[in-house]
Amino acid sequence: MYIILVYDINTKRGGKMLKLCRKYLNWIQNSVFEGELTNIQLENLKADANEIMQEGDSLIIFNNKSKKWLNKEIIGQEKSSINNFL
Repeated sequence: MYIILVYDINTKRGGKMLKLCRKYLNWIQNSVFEGELTNIQLENLKADANEIMQEGDSLIIFNNKSKKWLNKEIIGQEKSSINNFL
């Protein structure tokens, strides 16, 4: 499935959450990630995130069956392009 993940977390734990999300997904903008995950990978990501998060923190996960059903429009500067070509 294709995932878009957004988090809003206390800066004290922000580095840990950034590292965790980069382990599973591609960083596209401050606190925003996207990429393909299996159901098991998503469950592992959520379990690991729960260990980092505390009261007041937020994690939002949008999912879709495939990237092909997602229209993405970037207005302004793209912070990080996802490109597998070298």
